[in-house]
Amino acid sequence: MALLKDEDRQKLVEEFGQKLASPVKLAFFTQNLDCMYCGPTEMILKELAPLSDKITLETWNFVNDKTQAELYGIDKIPAVAVIGAKDHGVRFYGIPAGYEFASLVASIIDVSRGETGLSQESKDVLMSLSKPVNIQVFVTPTCPYCQSMVRLAHQAAVESDLVTAHMVESTEFPHLAQRYGVMGVPKTVINETASLDGAVPEHVFMHHLQEAGKQL
Repeated sequence: MALLKDEDRQKLVEEFGQKLASPVKLAFFTQNLDCMYCGPTEMILKELAPLSDKITLETWNFVNDKTQAELYGIDKIPAVAVIGAKDHGVRFYGIPAGYEFASLVASIIDVSRGETGLSQESKDVLMSLSKPVNIQVFVTPTCPYCQSMVRLAHQAAVESDLVTAHMVESTEFPHLAQRYGVMGVPKTVINETASLDGAVPEHVFMHHLQEAGKQL
């Protein structure tokens, strides 16, 4: 059974046709046992990838394909690495469903273009970074406010080689939610030294990103 309605599929075909520049690879990591959301995630990706000849889907077994998992730094599943002309460090851990489906579509476009819609002020902040920064955005698919934080994190990763950004679906990884004290979503953890609760404007996010980078 198709997940996308015909009209939504056609809109995506048109959007990808207009906006995709370079090829994008979706590297999907899964396994057959003990992964409740691996199957549904694969269904989403198999519907999405054929909508443009610039999108390819590679599927890897998390257990058997350890070399590939290590190459992309994958440590939990389901996982999707969005790879363009280079690996920007854009990752989705957990099913990219609900509001996060739109995040996946937007990240594919940004990675394909190698640039984002961030302001010049934000790009200047990212250019000023001198040390690596990792961002984890904890979400749930039903959270309408989470998408904006995932977008900011992934945009930062596309714009800066020093930034990696991971969407983490909190209900699928409760041990991580507990570790980082996720009581509500979105919750953004930067380098494990700073955190933000809720959705914040772009300039506030960039300020915290810059400050976290200084604490390394």
